[in-house]
Amino acid sequence: MNTPTHGDAAAEPEQPKTSQEEYARSRHAVWLGAAALMTDELGRVLLVKPTYRRQWLLPGGGAEPGEGPGQVFRREVHEELGLLRTPGEVLAVNWVAPGHPDVAADLPFPGEVRYVLDGGTLTEQDIEALRLPADELHGYEFLDSRAAAERMIPVDAQLMLAALRARLSGTTAHLDGGRHVGAVPPLDLHEVHTRPRDGRDWPWHPDRVPDRLPVPQAWGWLFAPDGRVVLVIDPADPLAMLPGGTVEATDTSPEAALVREAVEEAQLTLAPGRVERLGWVHDATGDVYGGIGECARLRLAAPITGVGPSTIDPASGRRFARLLAAPEQAAALLGWGDQGYQQAAQSARLAHERWGIPLAVPSPITEIPAEGIGW
Repeated sequence: MNTPTHGDAAAEPEQPKTSQEEYARSRHAVWLGAAALMTDELGRVLLVKPTYRRQWLLPGGGAEPGEGPGQVFRREVHEELGLLRTPGEVLAVNWVAPGHPDVAADLPFPGEVRYVLDGGTLTEQDIEALRLPADELHGYEFLDSRAAAERMIPVDAQLMLAALRARLSGTTAHLDGGRHVGAVPPLDLHEVHTRPRDGRDWPWHPDRVPDRLPVPQAWGWLFAPDGRVVLVIDPADPLAMLPGGTVEATDTSPEAALVREAVEEAQLTLAPGRVERLGWVHDATGDVYGGIGECARLRLAAPITGVGPSTIDPASGRRFARLLAAPEQAAALLGWGDQGYQQAAQSARLAHERWGIPLAVPSPITEIPAEGIGW
């Protein structure tokens, strides 16, 4: 008697063959679109106003047969703006399903995969070279992120904001119907916006404050051991800020004010005796401080030795989010223009040379846990 072996097992029944045409018909056909996220040197987003709709858009459009996202980017940027531009990183991808509420109900819409690619920063020369097709676009404008979102339909605004925040954080956003797939990144979770700040054109002075100028304000570039700095986000106005604030009458010095504010706003413990002055910004009027006249807005730097559990800020009655970003990323979020980048570079050099803190390179921005961190 022969015992069957695995090799003697009956052969699997042959599967019915499908023709190439039948296979092709079985595939899910969807639209493909791509847009460019471009900003000016102040970080404002470029939007264009179509002649055929009320809402504003990122430059871009739908793919023609055989085109991929990069080809759509190149063609649309050239056709709409008159620029020859190489696409950068993929910043965001969004799946818009059939029946989405922001798509016209009478449009036969099979669903669309929309890409946003990084178009970089446009210089003044780039902007002067912009040429728009009059039959397709009414005009263009550079807008801060909140103003840009208000001019777009919700699904387009969600994609634009996710792409901008991904660029700032060095990541890529994956969206389904405008919502993040998986964990929501910190900038999106706290709905952080960007805008050019008042005083961005004021000169930065990396030296001693003149004796004649009062110092009503002290903000700090405060360094974690890995070289990143802390940013705080007020939920009432979600813009990135350095820890710090007004120098109160009870503060013995601007340095003491920063130590106090770091605890109150972000529960940060600063290394004793290591709070150092970086420089100052000249405020010619002091209007925000009651019209005190000329004054110096001081910037300092210090290493952090620990972060306590998140608490309510006593001055505002709100709980601030606490984010960690490379100094260069912090400068982009702060909206101070060139002087912000100068402060970021100077503070990073000081921290490296004085305290041995490494020079951080841009990486995904993270949130400090609610329970705090010990170093």
